Amino acid sequence: MKVLVAEKIAQEGIDLLNQGDLTVDIKLDLTREQLLEIIPEYDAIVVRSVTKINEEFYERATNLKVVGRAGTGVDNIEMEGATIRGIIVVNTPAANNVSAAEHTIGLLLSSIRNIARGNQRIKDRAWSREGLKGVELQGKVMGIVGLGRIGSLVATRLQAFGMKLIGYDPYITDARFERFGVTRKENLEDLMQEADFITVHTPKTEETFGMIGDEQFKQAKKGLRVVNCARGGIINEEALDRAIKEGIVASAGIDVLVNEPNTTSPLLDLDNVVLTPHLGADTLEAQYNVGTMVAHEVVQALNGEMVPNAVNLPTLHASELHAMSAYLKLGEILGKMYHQLEKDPVEKIEIIYSGEIAKLETTVITLSILKGLFETILKERVNYVNAQVIANNRGVDVVESKESAQGKYLNLIKLIITSKEKTYTLAGTVFGKDEIRLVEVDGYEFDLAPSPHILAVMNLDKPGMIGQIGTLLGVNKINIATMQVSRKKDKEWAMMFLAVDSEVPKESLKLINGLDGMANARTIKM
Repeated sequence: MKVLVAEKIAQEGIDLLNQGDLTVDIKLDLTREQLLEIIPEYDAIVVRSVTKINEEFYERATNLKVVGRAGTGVDNIEMEGATIRGIIVVNTPAANNVSAAEHTIGLLLSSIRNIARGNQRIKDRAWSREGLKGVELQGKVMGIVGLGRIGSLVATRLQAFGMKLIGYDPYITDARFERFGVTRKENLEDLMQEADFITVHTPKTEETFGMIGDEQFKQAKKGLRVVNCARGGIINEEALDRAIKEGIVASAGIDVLVNEPNTTSPLLDLDNVVLTPHLGADTLEAQYNVGTMVAHEVVQALNGEMVPNAVNLPTLHASELHAMSAYLKLGEILGKMYHQLEKDPVEKIEIIYSGEIAKLETTVITLSILKGLFETILKERVNYVNAQVIANNRGVDVVESKESAQGKYLNLIKLIITSKEKTYTLAGTVFGKDEIRLVEVDGYEFDLAPSPHILAVMNLDKPGMIGQIGTLLGVNKINIATMQVSRKKDKEWAMMFLAVDSEVPKESLKLINGLDGMANARTIKM
């Protein structure tokens, strides 16, 4: 596979990409036309914040499987087009956390103590403190908008300054506020009215873009100090300009602008605003972390592995992903089995999680089930990213439910698959950490360890059937590893699963299906 590195990352990241079987091309100064011309050759692309990954790009990138964003935001990446096509988008949200938090503190101190202006005055050979009087942090109220990864790091650092911390983040639990010593405010207006300083640490979304503007500044204390080291546009620059000129805001430290890198902001002409050119992640340590992390994630994604920082997938920590790896595998196996046993189109699939597994983030397991379900019947790429989209497009109703442990299994995944003609059930469990077992197929009970090659047989429950099947397989030199037979009470049919060492040829399968008393024999590939 081929990877295009279109923007600069740390050499250590390049070295990681080169360790495997990938062909890595580093082309940093491509024009848009040049990029679109060569992108059909590549399976993955690594970018930062400049390259625009949009519909025009996707239409040309016919082999693309992964977009690696070396950084936190994905403002330059159109997500819907990637998801529909099954293209995994990964980023590096934790790589520059410390750098961004420290730069926030640096901008805060520089702006409130007039460090940049004082430095310039000295270099202009003028020794004067006139107009440079600052303020202290100790005892003041800091309002933190967004208490995620970076906001919480800023909070811990500001506590050392003896500040009172208040925060607003409707998507963060009370427990997290308590953990970082931040008093929760239920709305932004309350925070603006109480804070002496504010710092923002939210992603740029439709909800957050322009969230601090004229109305919010009108509610603020006079002499407010502002820092934005998150994303340009979260604080409306024109509104901030007006608030400064009206004396509402005393100073600001800004690392991000709405139209960067175009320097058109009105803030550029204000002496009491300290500006830096998006330096929040620009440290040696952060660049190393970003480069190596994005490279590792691109390799994982190309290898078909689940990636913790895939943006268009449910968010999982690496430790969570490791804990549920066996369940992901079980889910995919259950999904793969249906269309290899039944041909009726699926109208609805209900997925019931019982026991210990119900406590986990099961959304991603549901995706693994859908991935397995559609992989066996579609030629197009099916993966965790587009499995739900495919289900929606095919009119398959997906229902997920959870319940406490029932019966003899500590954990159980059960599928109830409804077609136009019937309802079909499949169930499996995990023993210990990674021992996968199939325990029910269409009402028949089993204790079957999955195997790459399985022969599934439905036959009359009468003597001699097992011997005839074994004889036919033996003649064709197909070795049986394990075999299980299940039957229902008061039913004339039995179901048999045979794990075999190699694929059963079509000719052998035809002979087995011709046996007297045979209803159906099919092969299952895992």
